Amino acid sequence: MSFPLLTATAVVPAVGAVATAAVPAARRAAAKWLALGFSLATLVLAAVQLVRFDPDAAGPFQLTESHAWIKDFGVRYELGVDGIAVVLIALTALLIPFIVLAGWHDADPLEGASPNWRWRPTQGFFALILMVEAMVVISFEATDVFLFYLFFEAMLIPMYFLIGGFGDRAGERSEEETAAQRSYAAVKFLLYNLAGGLIMMAAVIGLYAVTADQLGMGTFSLQEIVQARADGRLDLAPAAERSLFLGFFFAFAVKAPLWPLHTWLPNAMGEATAPVAVLITAVVDKVGTFAMLRFCLQLFPEASKWATPVIVALALVSIVYGALLAVGQRDIKRLVAYASISHFGFIVLGIFAMTTQGQGGATLYMVNHGISTAALMLVAGFLISRRGSRLIADYGGVQKVAPVLAGTFLVGGLATLSLPGLAPFVSEFLVLVGTFSRYPAAGIIATVGIVLAALYVLVLYQRTMTGPVKDGVRGMPDLRVRELAVVAPLIALLLFLGVYPKPLTEIIDPAVGHTMSQVEKSDPKPDVPVNEAEAAK
Repeated sequence: MSFPLLTATAVVPAVGAVATAAVPAARRAAAKWLALGFSLATLVLAAVQLVRFDPDAAGPFQLTESHAWIKDFGVRYELGVDGIAVVLIALTALLIPFIVLAGWHDADPLEGASPNWRWRPTQGFFALILMVEAMVVISFEATDVFLFYLFFEAMLIPMYFLIGGFGDRAGERSEEETAAQRSYAAVKFLLYNLAGGLIMMAAVIGLYAVTADQLGMGTFSLQEIVQARADGRLDLAPAAERSLFLGFFFAFAVKAPLWPLHTWLPNAMGEATAPVAVLITAVVDKVGTFAMLRFCLQLFPEASKWATPVIVALALVSIVYGALLAVGQRDIKRLVAYASISHFGFIVLGIFAMTTQGQGGATLYMVNHGISTAALMLVAGFLISRRGSRLIADYGGVQKVAPVLAGTFLVGGLATLSLPGLAPFVSEFLVLVGTFSRYPAAGIIATVGIVLAALYVLVLYQRTMTGPVKDGVRGMPDLRVRELAVVAPLIALLLFLGVYPKPLTEIIDPAVGHTMSQVEKSDPKPDVPVNEAEAAK
């Protein structure tokens, strides 16, 4: 029996969560190092997945595991990864150690607070982060619809406590007001995502009922359902397929988030600590866009094509609306949140452009957005912790007193606006090319988001980092060694993938080709022949 690598990659952070939570209350430092150790062990396993994954292998999934679970209901413990899943698992495992390091002191008792040796907020904070990692990883690996749904919903619980229990300490509000705002953000996050999950649950039950009716035995296996459709043994009526597609898509659009289901994100990111904000937008939200590719397009190909015009329109609204609201923000973290809404619009646009460039660019965008947003938000968190304010107006002249902090903030911001030479440029370019080849008008409208991104990022940098040094900024220390250890690798990745994205595209492209074949879509042919031989035809 081969080593269950996929299971181990999800189990290690789950075990780490339990072990970290069990550390005695007085051993906060030990809990931090234990959490970091388990996150690094998970990163090693994710790296082994990447090394063992063969992009040229036949079949959609590799490293598969399949075991009977609930036989009476056709539920199996089925795991497998394709090129899309394996790079997103690598992204998740890469970011968690940086999130742990960045949040090293975020759950420590406040200065002057009386010690309570029975309360363990530090242990709980890091245990919850590891538990989210475990659930996200298994969501990327699951090829059984029920198994995916279980963890897709379960991850809401630790995220709720991370947002509501460990909020941002910056600002001039009273402790009661801060707690109320954290509670509001956490409850809003939970209710939005639970609503999406309940609608998806109805669709999951409906899918099982249809397979039971037509195949003789209900199943949740993605591969079995896709194969049954290809063989003609499963034939969904258009109305049924569209209803099931909408149930799945609604839940994923909430998680992504896509306009108009996005309003929970600015509240959640604004009230959470910077590392938790990165966990939300760079890790958890990727499950929504990933699931559109894995489940919506492959389970319901005809309904996906039917819904494409509306979804493309919603994606364009997200791009422009998110960027416009980012321009008008006074709060640094909310600005990054609205920028992320705009970026998720690009990802959804690329997915439903139904071209290999668009879907390949969208997958690459998920990875690059995760790295760039992590770099920008974590540096912003270091900045906010020094000044004690999230308001842009409270900053000025930071580059004169903390040049390294200002420089890393600039690189993170330039990556966010997709500057050529940095990783997000390649993915955004592919999305636009893939979109323009099928929907020229949509491609033109989407470019507005690029212009607005330049505006909100450069204005943010100008107002916070340049100009005269404000009183609250004087004496601000530059990045410390731990903080540099967080930011430097992310910036190095942005530079490396900006000039050499081939290691990722070679893994992603075959999986995108498989998805396109399931939807029975091919790239549009160019209107102008590309060479004389083509012209002769």
